[in-house]
Amino acid sequence: MIAYSGNLSELALETQAFYRQAVQLLNDAEIPFLVGGAYALAHRTGIVRHTKDFDVFLREEDAHRALEVFARNGYRAELIFEHWLAKAFHGEDFVDFIFSSGNGVAKVDDLWFEHSLAVSFLGEPVLLCPVEETIWSKSFVCERERFDGADINHLLRGCGRNLDWNRLLGRFGPHWRGLMAHLMFFSFTYPTEKEAIPAWVLKKLARRLEEETDSSQEGADNGEDASRRVCQGTLLSRIQYVTDLERWGYTDARLDPEAGMTARQAKVWTDAGLRG
Repeated sequence: MIAYSGNLSELALETQAFYRQAVQLLNDAEIPFLVGGAYALAHRTGIVRHTKDFDVFLREEDAHRALEVFARNGYRAELIFEHWLAKAFHGEDFVDFIFSSGNGVAKVDDLWFEHSLAVSFLGEPVLLCPVEETIWSKSFVCERERFDGADINHLLRGCGRNLDWNRLLGRFGPHWRGLMAHLMFFSFTYPTEKEAIPAWVLKKLARRLEEETDSSQEGADNGEDASRRVCQGTLLSRIQYVTDLERWGYTDARLDPEAGMTARQAKVWTDAGLRG
């Protein structure tokens, strides 16, 4: 097991103690979990930024178990959004129990654990989220107040040459255009680091784009029905495409089977963003 390479010395001792106990509680309860967020990013890229939250990724059923464990140990523990997020609080610090993404697409499943990295964090054994799943999850964070594109760029710069690109392509599935957009953003950001992205990946996506463009044109020429208009912007931002849904008649992509959110869950998530 390798040592976690991020700098934790700047964290308050009380915060370190809380994070360490959080890890111990999960390990003692034999709840499988992964460390993500700022701490996984620091280990993968060397970029250190400390926040008041400690991101833990786990399967949905295990998130509910984690809430019970923390509540029994005196912490305020709450299910914040039923489709993806719970929290346990200690003063101003808190643990995020993440079991999906805000748009419902990037659900935590067995593959997250199969491809994780074992490290020692604050003297405790943990698993770090895989780079591929981290990129997949972060690619959908494109809010007005937060955009994770720079994190993705830094992960691609540091880890792109060793990624499991077939698995990453599989993760994006029908949302492959989102991956392609981030790869274009990377090549713009780092014009001298283009070799971090294998040529075959870019060629495959380019062929897919060409084939889909040709197919769409043929469908238009044949008079195919295009009345069901879907806005996938809601997969990127919960608040910036409300007008598209409410005034312009687009269907919310979060309600498609790939995301699997209910209309009520989508409304709760959007309303929370609108409230700020």
